[in-house]
Amino acid sequence: MSNNPEITVGQLATRSGVAVSAVHFYEAKGLIRSRRTAGNQRRFTRDTLRRIAFIRVAQRVGIPLKTIQAALSALPDERTPTREDWARLSSAWRGELDDRIKQLQRLRDGLTECIGCGCLSLDRCALANPDDVAAARGPGSRLMVPVRDIPVSNCELPCEGAR
Repeated sequence: MSNNPEITVGQLATRSGVAVSAVHFYEAKGLIRSRRTAGNQRRFTRDTLRRIAFIRVAQRVGIPLKTIQAALSALPDERTPTREDWARLSSAWRGELDDRIKQLQRLRDGLTECIGCGCLSLDRCALANPDDVAAARGPGSRLMVPVRDIPVSNCELPCEGAR
């Protein structure tokens, strides 16, 4: 093994199990950093492997990249997270994850009753139109609200049209 403390983007990608494009993306988002050689090639310190592992685990449990970036930038001298850092940060994220899990469970539990219910009462359907937000768009037919825009926390399942 080389005594060189730096690795190339290809080596980093191979050893961390992510695509080179992901390494570039993480760097562009400020999650990792590199230095440039005289030939403008990226060089990363070996501890970047641990930062990428940290990022991937946090992403896997549902932590948004913006939150991960804020956590990493709050570390002294932007150092690599330690086991203690992970314990502290994951503890702080636990409440957010628990809330998200509860929302998803409510959505899952009410979804069976709403699929195919034929509910045309969009003014009362908590799943398709929470708080009758479609009414603000005016009368007549409207496109359904994309699921990602529905605030699940407002959802009062089961769907009233299924009753």
